[in-house]
Amino acid sequence: MDKLIIRGGRSLHGTVNVSGSKNGSLPILYASLLADGPVRLRGVPVDLIDIRSTLRLLEEIGMRTFVEGSEVVIEPGDSRQSMATYDLVRKMRASVYCLGPLLARHGHARVSMPGGCAIGIRPIDLHLKGIQALGADVEVRNGYIEARAQGDRLCGGHVYLSGPFGPTVGGTINTMMAASLATGETIIEGAACEPEVAGLARFLREMGVSIEGEGTPTISIMGVDRISGGEFDVPPDRIEAGTYLIAGAIAGGEVEVKGCLPAELRALIDILERMNVRLEVGENSIRVWGQSRLVPIDTATLPYPGLPTDLQAQLMALMCRAEGLSLISEKIYPDRFMHIAELNRLGARIRKEGPIAIIEGGASLSGADVMASDLRASASLVLAGLVAEGQTEVHRIYHLDRGYEHMEKKLCSLGADVVRTHDEDGV
Repeated sequence: MDKLIIRGGRSLHGTVNVSGSKNGSLPILYASLLADGPVRLRGVPVDLIDIRSTLRLLEEIGMRTFVEGSEVVIEPGDSRQSMATYDLVRKMRASVYCLGPLLARHGHARVSMPGGCAIGIRPIDLHLKGIQALGADVEVRNGYIEARAQGDRLCGGHVYLSGPFGPTVGGTINTMMAASLATGETIIEGAACEPEVAGLARFLREMGVSIEGEGTPTISIMGVDRISGGEFDVPPDRIEAGTYLIAGAIAGGEVEVKGCLPAELRALIDILERMNVRLEVGENSIRVWGQSRLVPIDTATLPYPGLPTDLQAQLMALMCRAEGLSLISEKIYPDRFMHIAELNRLGARIRKEGPIAIIEGGASLSGADVMASDLRASASLVLAGLVAEGQTEVHRIYHLDRGYEHMEKKLCSLGADVVRTHDEDGV
């Protein structure tokens, strides 16, 4: 197991290029299960653990995968496998995305309940509601989801997929994939509007599925008899782009984040500007200048186009530098605050009140050993380490490797002092 050693106090300068979207690639990779022909994807962040795990899962199900650079080709195999076992699914929550396409393709599916980051309870009831609306009988037993179409194929249906914490991204994605091979029209109301949902819709449209309304709360899908395959360019990773914007803001200097889509980051841009961070927004890039004086704010994570929950931890690290009290409310995953204790080990002053974190900013951070609890918490600790006095060691960075390609190399290219090394203690 590896760890990162960070020697703080260096300002960042230069340009960082954004990789393809992890969260955008995963549903498209699973959607390849629907295709009778090859699927070619360009710009896939293939060095991420989650992407590699997904390719292994597809191979175990019977697909053939080929990787060359950032291009991935998936070809259908001879297998009629419709089961995803616990060993395949337990490490990554997004593995449940195979449920919809396996059910649509074979008329039945048996998929282990998913694992993934420890960021609080994330039920899949809305995933199941979506496929039940298409005529599937669903039972959960012995740790597996067992689903079967009532006839030869799923049938189009009408379903509302918003829950107590807003629309479900994963449930919307699973239902869209299942509906693509269902007979007739499916209408999803209360659909998630996230760019990853829109990206999947564009991919399915390229493969011949009639889809309208992506990016709005109502999506309509007209199923087809077969999907032949196709090609697609994966969009840039908006969460990675946001993380490096916050890195530039927290460490000072001048950083240009290239190859991003600024329109997908409007909520973060607004928050950073409110905090007195200077930004220059281009067509496919954002330049950020760190400021010596940051203004505390009150904000909340919300469904798109609001602040992504996947940027909450990183933003909290920045709030530690703002003089005064900042508040951040977690409206998506109310328990997603495991990074608070580790930030406090670095000298931050943060307390949790229900789904709200209260940050008393302005304290000097000092290096310490910290433990990453999940993917975005890892990034938060790395960002805090950039400005902590002395040396910070971030353990369990396999979490980080699930969602950031070569973060230490990208930060070092900006002037940071970050070293990856083997963790002898294995903690």
